[in-house]
Amino acid sequence: MERNPVQMGFFLFYINDEVMSAVSYYTAEGLKKLREELDYLKSVMRPKASQDIAEARDKGDLSENAEYDAAKEAQGMLEMRIAKLEAVHSSARLIDETHLDVSKVLVLSNVKIKNQANGMEMKYTLVAESEADLKTGKISVTSPIGRGLLGKKIGEVAEITVPNGVLKFEILEISRD
Repeated sequence: MERNPVQMGFFLFYINDEVMSAVSYYTAEGLKKLREELDYLKSVMRPKASQDIAEARDKGDLSENAEYDAAKEAQGMLEMRIAKLEAVHSSARLIDETHLDVSKVLVLSNVKIKNQANGMEMKYTLVAESEADLKTGKISVTSPIGRGLLGKKIGEVAEITVPNGVLKFEILEISRD
């Protein structure tokens, strides 16, 4: 089966006759967090869900046992979450930060930008959606600002459409820390 890669923003999709799967890129820290969450769900939460079902089952008639129904529903939600994380983990790729181009904004770029409307300067790191944390200055490459900054070079102005209108940011610095 031939796989044809198609680059779409931060994700690389492989297109077969009918299948399209996303390959997402992670930092070492982000991939570690993903693995830790998956391990926790499998080793701690899955046994707890089974125990909750067993306890509810011991309480009598299953046809009118709301606690049993709730425990089964919680187990189903947990299994869906585990399946989703396993799919993400199986298609996750680690980014080799040593080979990233610093001439333009890419994933893992530390970018200093200036809002042209008010002169305010901000510094962000562009990361995968799962690693985004605005409090620490990490924004997703799939966010409107992240998408608007991708591919820009120092001195260029990114015009980014947001719900409130269009924002213009000048790229002041690009680095990899």
